[in-house]
Amino acid sequence: MADTQYILPNDIGVSSLDCREAFRLLLPTERLYAHHLSRAAWYGGLAVLLQTSPEAPYIYALLSRLFRAQDPDQLRQHALAEGLTEEEYQEKLERVILGSKAAEQHPEEVGGLWQTCGELMFSLESRLRHLGLGKEGITTYFSGNCTMEDAKLAQDFLDSQNLSAYNTRLFKEIGQDGKPCYEVRLASVLGTEPILDSEMNSKLKSYEFQGSNFRVTRGDYAPILRKVVEHLEKAKAYAATSHQEQMLAQYIESFTHGSIEAHKKGSRFWIQDKAPIVESYIGFIESYRDPFGSRGEFEGFVAMVNKAMSAKFEWLVASAEQLLKELPWPPAFEKDKFLTPDFTSLDVLTFAGSGIPAGINIPNYDDLRQTEGFKNVSLGNVLAVAYATQREKLTFLEEEDKDLYIRWKGPSFDVQVGLHELLGHGSGKLFVQDEKGAFNFDQETVINPETGEQIQSWYRSGETWDSKFSTIASSYEECRAESVGLYLCLNPRVLEIFGFEGADAEDVVYVNWLNMVRAGLLALEFYTPEASSWRQAHMQARFVILRVLLEAGEGLVTVTPTTGSDGRPDAQVHLDRNKIRTVGKPALERFLRRLQVLKSTGDVAGGRALYEGYAAVTDAPPECFLSLRDTVLLRKEARKLIVQPNTRLEGSEVQLLEYEASAAGLIRSFSERFPEDGPELEEILTQLATADARFWKCPSETPSGQA
Repeated sequence: MADTQYILPNDIGVSSLDCREAFRLLLPTERLYAHHLSRAAWYGGLAVLLQTSPEAPYIYALLSRLFRAQDPDQLRQHALAEGLTEEEYQEKLERVILGSKAAEQHPEEVGGLWQTCGELMFSLESRLRHLGLGKEGITTYFSGNCTMEDAKLAQDFLDSQNLSAYNTRLFKEIGQDGKPCYEVRLASVLGTEPILDSEMNSKLKSYEFQGSNFRVTRGDYAPILRKVVEHLEKAKAYAATSHQEQMLAQYIESFTHGSIEAHKKGSRFWIQDKAPIVESYIGFIESYRDPFGSRGEFEGFVAMVNKAMSAKFEWLVASAEQLLKELPWPPAFEKDKFLTPDFTSLDVLTFAGSGIPAGINIPNYDDLRQTEGFKNVSLGNVLAVAYATQREKLTFLEEEDKDLYIRWKGPSFDVQVGLHELLGHGSGKLFVQDEKGAFNFDQETVINPETGEQIQSWYRSGETWDSKFSTIASSYEECRAESVGLYLCLNPRVLEIFGFEGADAEDVVYVNWLNMVRAGLLALEFYTPEASSWRQAHMQARFVILRVLLEAGEGLVTVTPTTGSDGRPDAQVHLDRNKIRTVGKPALERFLRRLQVLKSTGDVAGGRALYEGYAAVTDAPPECFLSLRDTVLLRKEARKLIVQPNTRLEGSEVQLLEYEASAAGLIRSFSERFPEDGPELEEILTQLATADARFWKCPSETPSGQA
């Protein structure tokens, strides 16, 4: 049963990301701007392979070589001609690869790639199943001998030097004196060569810190980031505003020198670039997949404005200051001034990273969000893919809810995403003492509503939300934002903004809450019992909300094990819509207040106790979640794959290349993504992976006395 979560069906759903109309409406210069930003994003996205697992770059190189030699149809016909059946073609990857045209042309290279990654690709060894540190999992943000204690020590070191972890990786070796030696490697085009950039040069040296040696270097992902910078330079020529030019100049500085401060400056210009026709953001952004919670995955997106939905979001922004007053914490715990953000609905042209979200609130730099603002983005064509739901594949809902769910899932999701991004991530104050000892709050008058006393903790200079709350930071914040969305969707003014009144408005509220309850159950797929850990921040957040609503009692929410029509275990979730406001809202109000107070005051111990308590998965009755997890795995539907278009420069014009919604279409989109330098990129990735291969061994795999 436990292994079913690692098995994907051959008929997994595939959807295309449709941005044809939005792209058609762009001016020629806007298309050129979008094209070069898209190229920068796709090149940078290759760094994700180097941030994930030792074998990921080799898998990419192998598949890239395979499909450069033969497209999917040609490969299939070739395999069948070699004697494989249709079923074997789907399931016997080694035979397909080693019998391919690519292997015929380059047997040593293809065979070597397969030998390097083939076994690891399919391994279900416990450590290789999920992300984690040392013996607890796999990650290439850290060398294999790093533990959580090493990660904490490194974070303390980074804080002491006012260095961000966002664009770093950590490599540990043992010196001849027996002391640990840590290399903090910054992502940059430049390596160790002396350059007149005093800010970063002063950081590139060796340090002694708490009995260990640290060395700060740079040059991680250098060949990849060089290509990112080349296209950002080209995009600059087509920038529509001075803000865009300055933004790109700072991003170029950041990726060239390894400076997060430069990326922050670029983010300031990005915040000021209001309502652009072509929107983008790029860099080391989200820390969800760092086991410690501080290092950012490379991400880049390019999208175009959807004017109809953006008008609704503008109305929501105009109402934000009043709506913030409805949130269940004292005014002192809210930002001193709401910095009116951009909030647009966009159709995605490119989203390079490990996944495509439905909405974004960025930048993630707390100091900027607190004092200078942020932007909210709802990704309309991504939501359209998420809306598509087949009734027969709706699991864990009562029959009478299914038609209502299908009708209102899309509209309710629009409301939830809007509230989650704007008023969830956009709300709440952090109490901070700066490097000069000054506070951004009045110590004498600010009272903790949970204790009735003056607050006892806050953020010191150099501390951030991510660095302080580390492993729970991302999920905790997603939970807070999701809870704000549920809480404020009960407000009639919000529903009116989105065009819902009367019975329709009540249905939207019900389906939004029902969707969250169901999502909390589905989230169990992403819990690993062997490590007692969650593998996905949003899923953990939704499970926590389910636990809060179950705890509210009075029949508000129930999760009942059942037997399906096929005789196999099943379950049903029930939400009493008549108790959402009377039981659900007060429970969420109490929970939200506690989340915000603990976040504002930087109370890590209290925050962990609260959040990890709700996130614990046990088999205690009445829900017996560990047993329900088996049912969730049994009934799970694989997440859809999304095919993204490409852009191609033909003369002075940019063409949009679209692909069919199929596995073959998905493969073609990747095969045609780098037409000029595909072989070069394969070599770059494998060389970078090979250079660091010695770091990925776990302690148990390392000879005595070595590290």
